[in-house]
Amino acid sequence: MRTVFGADEQSEMQIDVLRWVRLARLVLDEERVPDDAEMSLIFVDEQAMTDLNERFLGGAGPTDVLAFPMDDDVTPGGRQPDQGGRGPGSPSEADEPPAVIGDVVVCPRVASRQAVRHGNAVADELALLVVHGVLHLLNYDHAEDRESEAMRSRERELLARFRELENG
Repeated sequence: MRTVFGADEQSEMQIDVLRWVRLARLVLDEERVPDDAEMSLIFVDEQAMTDLNERFLGGAGPTDVLAFPMDDDVTPGGRQPDQGGRGPGSPSEADEPPAVIGDVVVCPRVASRQAVRHGNAVADELALLVVHGVLHLLNYDHAEDRESEAMRSRERELLARFRELENG
């Protein structure tokens, strides 16, 4: 089972960590990430986000979401015939470590301000940031127009799927 570790390391806003962990796991499932994959989803305050943004991206001030990929070679799940994979249903080797995808860090306070500017509910903004961050871990990007549209389209599909599952 794909594992998402969730942590709320801020006290500025009430966060339903389990809800966002479910969303992150949905993205991993829908993207067919290997079953043994692990990632972390961490909610931090503005000072922590500012520190991370400055230290790792050379940015100034807090940002909404950061993604820190770990394994560059995470392969999609299922059988990869041309790559000699073990195929679906094959047990993992006992000595193989899990595929650590990386960490997604979200700043709820920044998300809250953005929600107001965009005319969205804070929960909708947080959902978008979680999906956006996980997709970055899975090599989605938005540097070029074509990539950006593909990423936005996938975000919309995943968010719609999440709403559908939540609403039963």
